[in-house]
Amino acid sequence: MSRICVIGTGYVGLVSGAGLADFGNSVTCVDIDHEKIDTLQKGEIPIYEPGLKELVDRNVSASRLAFSSDVETSIQNAEVIFIAVGTPTGHNGEADLAAVESVALTIAKNLNSYKVICTKSTVPVGTGARLEQLISENSTQEHEFDIVSNPEFLREGSAVKDFLLPDRVVIGVSDKRAETILRDVYRPLFINETPMVITNISSSEMIKYASNAFLAVKISFINEMANLADKVGGDIHSIARAMGLDGRISSKFLHPGPGYGGSCFPKDTEALVQTGAQHGVQFQVVQAAIEANKTQRQIILEKVRELIPDMQGKRVAVLGLAFKANTDDVRDTPAVEIIQGLMDMGAEIRAYDPIAAANMKKNYFPELDCRSSVNETVEGADLVIVLTEWNELRGLSLKEFKSLVKTPNIVDARNILSVDQLKEYGFNYRNVGRSSV
Repeated sequence: MSRICVIGTGYVGLVSGAGLADFGNSVTCVDIDHEKIDTLQKGEIPIYEPGLKELVDRNVSASRLAFSSDVETSIQNAEVIFIAVGTPTGHNGEADLAAVESVALTIAKNLNSYKVICTKSTVPVGTGARLEQLISENSTQEHEFDIVSNPEFLREGSAVKDFLLPDRVVIGVSDKRAETILRDVYRPLFINETPMVITNISSSEMIKYASNAFLAVKISFINEMANLADKVGGDIHSIARAMGLDGRISSKFLHPGPGYGGSCFPKDTEALVQTGAQHGVQFQVVQAAIEANKTQRQIILEKVRELIPDMQGKRVAVLGLAFKANTDDVRDTPAVEIIQGLMDMGAEIRAYDPIAAANMKKNYFPELDCRSSVNETVEGADLVIVLTEWNELRGLSLKEFKSLVKTPNIVDARNILSVDQLKEYGFNYRNVGRSSV
């Protein structure tokens, strides 16, 4: 069992800290945000993630997991320190490492014994070397330490499962002693024969960006294929299914929609392009995916105009605000740009999301009219637009739905509604890659 300090109790830090505790380690999650720590100490979870509260409660009860705002003491007491603070997009698209570097300086001042310092935050290649330099130059005592890169691959909505049962664990090291310690931290996964990729730090840092960029490219690709299918009468579901049956391609992330969003893909693709530029490498494919993703949101608005050319004074019901189902995360959600576009057209917006409505009002549209049910939201609407693939929206009764709306116009930007039923009940509809089917 290792004594671990996880610095940062955001999405990555909280899930990782609770998961590491579940592996039998003694974990203290720390944060300079006293309000967040007070919330966690009361047993409340500040983010929505299925299964996370149960995981936290289980390990707090077993005395393996604790929360503290005393960062310095927690660092001093730890053998392994995980850095899990935010790396938002900077002014030019590069990753802003201010929080990571601030943590490194705090570690340097509290380095009282040998420690393994591990980056969970998504950071550009070269960050490990930068942290080693910062800590070495600012340490007040002569103690050895090792930098390790251990990127996370947590999908919002299934992060707990992803941490406890991962596809792989990537560990970037430059020292055998640090590798041995990290293997012990993840010992239950070694026993379960989870694939472990042990590599150098630079490779590890690149793996996270490479993975997210590839998936972003895949999403943008299938969206462009869907746009063509709309023009020529193709069915993107059939196309994607046939593509996915090819083992070289697989079916994952071949789901067309309004474009990717969230906390990872948008900022990581931008950061990778900027890192490439700094080293004289052009990421033309990734840049194209970024541009295609921006265009996709405008294409959804074009579908709205096809149904109602003049939106002035029209009531639009927006179903779904989170960037994906099973999360309350609205960072870079397509809903922001689409709602703003509808407002610019003069539309009156009503919105519904089972989890993310409060975050949308807090971060983007304070005056947004958010309703507590689907029926209340769509009643009297001139147009309905589906933007998040919540399960409750998949099961909508379109017969009842039609009796509530003023005009049966619908843009299903997630392709979760039955085309046959849309036709049966007389809806004027647009999908993504199925509008002509």
